[in-house]
Amino acid sequence: MASKDQKTTYENLEPAADLDQKTLNKMAWRSCFLQASFNYERMQAAGWLYSILPGLEKIHTDKDDLSTSMEHNLEFFNIHPFLVTFAMGIILSMEQKKVDIPTIRAVRVSLMGPLGGIGDALFWMTLVPITAGICSNMAIQGNAFGPILFLLIFNVVQFVLRFALMNWSYKMGSSAIDSLMGVMKPFTRAASIMGVFIVGCLTVTMGGTQIKAVIPNGTTQAYVAHTATVPNDSVKSFDVIKSNDEGVTLSGMKDSDGNYLTTTDAEGEEVSAGVTDLGNGMSEVTYMEYTETPVTIDIAKILDSICPKLIPLTIVMLLYFLFAKKNFTPMKAILLVLVLGILGAGPFGLWPSIWG
Repeated sequence: MASKDQKTTYENLEPAADLDQKTLNKMAWRSCFLQASFNYERMQAAGWLYSILPGLEKIHTDKDDLSTSMEHNLEFFNIHPFLVTFAMGIILSMEQKKVDIPTIRAVRVSLMGPLGGIGDALFWMTLVPITAGICSNMAIQGNAFGPILFLLIFNVVQFVLRFALMNWSYKMGSSAIDSLMGVMKPFTRAASIMGVFIVGCLTVTMGGTQIKAVIPNGTTQAYVAHTATVPNDSVKSFDVIKSNDEGVTLSGMKDSDGNYLTTTDAEGEEVSAGVTDLGNGMSEVTYMEYTETPVTIDIAKILDSICPKLIPLTIVMLLYFLFAKKNFTPMKAILLVLVLGILGAGPFGLWPSIWG
């Protein structure tokens, strides 16, 4: 008898009976623990074997065949955790028909890439950004149902897929692979485009990063007109509005002798243009107040005039560059954004602080 690692076929080649619904459901539930024993040598292999073991035990009544099946199903495996039941159904269907072991291995390996691409496009690039964007906005507005709604939608979708794919792929068997390959490319492209669109929308709507730096640019001086009712004796203490003969306002200026500029009324009397005698010992005075206002250059307004939300867009493109060209991991990106946020809001004062 050949050793287990040299076997290409099982000892008992008689097809096994169909798996019952209870066993299929049990394996779908077990698939939730696919990554419970994740490691860098075999990735999800232990979780994969744990998930399909109830089916293998019913298919392989021969202990040697069961041992052989468990051994090759414990080889390196890495697939999208929410679509794993699609692969489980196909592999169990092949195990049930006692297909030769190299073919089962080849199919199992060939499923990892396509299902990983579809799963990433469907979940991480579409479902999660959309639901997280909507629900996080609800939470920001103080709605406590926001995170609950996110968890509800996310888990309903993934559990429906787990159980539906488990049953569908097992019944279709190897023919399900052809169905998958037929829609994989257009579906992945469409989902990826939609995911990129959603990320762009989130950058605009949720990107709140802004530069608060301003550059001093001198001051502006101006006279501001005010009106007050005062005793006639107090009129001279005001820099009232004066006009010349052409009606040009001289803004409370004095002549070379230090006298207030005046004008002439209809009776030829010399009066102050900004003074109206009310006839009861009081006058209504329109006087000038000198003001000086600092002028600054607002960097944020200039950048927004070039391209609204330019700073959030720059941060997103920086992270994209680091992911695509510098092999950055998500953890490194999170730490980078955290450091930029702390330094920018603290020592350098570039970003607005949540504490004001």
